[in-house]
Amino acid sequence: MSSSYSIELDSTLTPAPVSAALIWGAGIAPPQPTEKPPAFLSAVLAEAERAGVTFVSEEIRSRVRNMLRFGKYRPSGRRKPASEFLLRAAVERAFPLINGPVDVNNAISLESGFPGSLFDGEVSGRSLLLRRGRAGEAYVFNPSGQTIDLEDLLLVCRETDSGWEPCGNPVKDSMKTKICETTRVVVAVLYSPPDEPIGQVETWASRYAELLAGHCEAEETGFVIAA
Repeated sequence: MSSSYSIELDSTLTPAPVSAALIWGAGIAPPQPTEKPPAFLSAVLAEAERAGVTFVSEEIRSRVRNMLRFGKYRPSGRRKPASEFLLRAAVERAFPLINGPVDVNNAISLESGFPGSLFDGEVSGRSLLLRRGRAGEAYVFNPSGQTIDLEDLLLVCRETDSGWEPCGNPVKDSMKTKICETTRVVVAVLYSPPDEPIGQVETWASRYAELLAGHCEAEETGFVIAA
C-alpha cells in the first residue's frame, strides 16, 4: 500500500541534498516506557561500546554533516545531526531508552550513522514534503518549550489547511507530531546523504520496517524513497 504514503522533494531542492526513506508502521502496540534494551538494540550498543566513536566512520559522519550544511545552517555543537548525539551516548553508556518505536528509530540511526525523524502518523499525515527552513521559522522540540531555529535547515513538513508546516528535521523533531501512549500509526524519515547507494538506503528502510513489525507489533509496514 505504498501509494497511500508519500514523501516528495520541494522543487527548490535541486540538486537533491538528501536521499530520504519514508517508513511506516500501522496498528502498532501501545508504546510503553522501555525498562531495558531489547535484543536488537543491545547488540548494537555492545558493538558501539567496543568500537568507540569509530563505530560510525568519520567519512559517514562528515557526509551527513555536509548533507545539512547550507546557507546559514552549520551542523556543529547542539546543531549536529541527531545520529551523532546517539553515537556519543552509546559510547558513554548513556543511550536513551524511551519506548518501542523510538528505540527502533534510535537503533537504526546509531547503526547506520544516519539521523531519523519519527512522527505520530495520525498527526503528521501520510504525505510529507522535504524543503529548507525559511527565515523566521522555528518550532518547539521538547516539553520545556525550547525552540529550534529552522532557517536553511533540511525539514520534513506535514500538510495542513494553511500549507506545509515543518514537523521534523535531522536534529530535533517538533513536539506537535511526537508519538505518545495513544499512538497507533508511526511514520518515520531516515535521512541519508544523496550519494548513498539506493540499495543501501532500501536495506536500512527495510530493516526499520521489519523492527516495527517484530518489536512494535505493527499490522502493516512499508517504505518508499523520496522522489
